[in-house]
Amino acid sequence: MLEANSTDQNQLKRSMKSRHLFMISLGGVIGTGLFLSSGYTINQAGPGGTILAYLVGGLIMYLVMLCLGELTVAMPVTGSFQTYATRYVGPATGFTIGWLYWFCWVVAVGSEFTASGLLMMRWFPDTSVWMWSALFAIIIFLLNTFSVKFFAETEFWFAGIKVITIILFIILGGAAMFGLIPMNGHAAAPMFSNFTGEGGLFPNGFLPIIITMISVNFAFSGTELIGITAGESENPERDIPRTIRNVIWRTMFFFVGAIFVLSGLISWKEAGVIESPFVMVFDSIGIPYAADIMNFVIITALLSVANSGLYASTRMLWSLSNEKMISPLLGKVTPNGVPFNALIVSMLVACLSLLSSVIAPDTVYVVLVGISGFAVVAVWMGIALSQYMFRKHFLKEGGDIRDLKFRTPLYPYVPITAFGLCFASCVGLAFDPSQRIVLYCGIPFIALCYLFYYVKNRGNKNQLDSHGQSNPSIENIK
Repeated sequence: MLEANSTDQNQLKRSMKSRHLFMISLGGVIGTGLFLSSGYTINQAGPGGTILAYLVGGLIMYLVMLCLGELTVAMPVTGSFQTYATRYVGPATGFTIGWLYWFCWVVAVGSEFTASGLLMMRWFPDTSVWMWSALFAIIIFLLNTFSVKFFAETEFWFAGIKVITIILFIILGGAAMFGLIPMNGHAAAPMFSNFTGEGGLFPNGFLPIIITMISVNFAFSGTELIGITAGESENPERDIPRTIRNVIWRTMFFFVGAIFVLSGLISWKEAGVIESPFVMVFDSIGIPYAADIMNFVIITALLSVANSGLYASTRMLWSLSNEKMISPLLGKVTPNGVPFNALIVSMLVACLSLLSSVIAPDTVYVVLVGISGFAVVAVWMGIALSQYMFRKHFLKEGGDIRDLKFRTPLYPYVPITAFGLCFASCVGLAFDPSQRIVLYCGIPFIALCYLFYYVKNRGNKNQLDSHGQSNPSIENIK
């Protein structure tokens, strides 16, 4: 296996157990994308369109995770796909992937704080969203300043609350949908009326499905955190394959099951992003304080994602520094194994997106989700391309795929399909005037990353060659 190239001063600690890996990855994916922006997707694509969009999003996530699994087990390093892209696609691509993923998460962290503040308005309608957002930002920052083990343990329990909540929601919401639990103001159970009523399954046609794919992919983002945690896992060869398999199927069950129940209980015309559709459902079920409890749980869920996101963005800056692509100051770690300088920079930039809690939180929030979704889909494309190039390089050197502890099946069709579907999701943004700004921001950002890298290393051929020739030997992988 390939280990991270770092000095003792800058070395991260392998202190995460298998249960931590699983819950961090699951906790990273169950957040705003499901609890809040699913309302936007239902409103745009309708009940049938939303379910179809989440099924396609789940397929994309599954294919990307298969690619990431092979890479991560062969090379369990913190920084993961940034390092793989550097070694197998090119250093400029690795540099761009690293900044995209960092950008994805710092924006996502800010959006989680904004979403949490929006939900606090249910109990404190006369207060400001930004006040709650700032309070939550301070709490999450403090949680990340302690040891990696402390972070992993708190995230384990955060994620556990979310998993239990989703299961209860599917059970109670399903019971209300089929009349086993009465709904306030409804003489009869909705059954499939929202699927067959006005507009039917696809009230706005099929185009909104393509348009909302970025938001859906954003909802599934976080599963790739398995790759980021690999460098701090106690036993990556054993734990990562097990975690990937568990996360994929549980995520699909939770998401598709919850979306089916939401679509059955809420008219697509009523759904939005100001209030969580999950809270809307419990408001209509005659269970005392159920909606308030759900609101509280969703807030903890959003903070859990912010917790994971700040961890991920911090480790990505550390990885870029470890690869000597940015300042070595961002690679310094505390005695507890926390890259504190990278943590401060990530937190400060994440707080900039708190401006959305002051300026039109409902509309700016959708744009923030789009920007973060675009960034993570671009990173997923990088993962698929890296796996394609890694396997090609591995076989060219005479390697035997039986030496790979985790193998992506149906090579090269899986990475090619994953890359193509991710690209199609990005194209969908061009058809939505409200999210077109994401392309106007995202494409120039990628171009600037490549340009900056080549200008910075112009005339420094040794720097470029050292990255390009850092592929691990077959013996290391064996």
